[in-house]
Amino acid sequence: MVGLVVYMSLATSGVPVVGSFLNDKVAHVTGYFGLMFWFVQLYTALRSRFIIGLLLVSMGVGLEFAQEMGGVRTYEVADMLANATGVLIGLAAASSRLDQVLYWFERKVLAV
Repeated sequence: MVGLVVYMSLATSGVPVVGSFLNDKVAHVTGYFGLMFWFVQLYTALRSRFIIGLLLVSMGVGLEFAQEMGGVRTYEVADMLANATGVLIGLAAASSRLDQVLYWFERKVLAV
């Protein structure tokens, strides 16, 4: 998933997002929420979750600057904020029962 986000962030054609500025930001929030939500289920220690969150926010900022350096796309501070918002929402989900979804899925759905 991390590789997909990196690729989609740096691809010269960008990610096809239908519609407006808001739809683009929703895509950023959703992507980084998905990453963080996945990792909070794999790493249960609070310290690990915060470190992963910081790494994902740093990745989002770094990828925005990398877009600018590529010369085809430009960075946006709003994208950086949307990425960080997705990470924060994913981290917040860790404080609910939602952080057990992957465990439940493996136990119930994948159990053979």
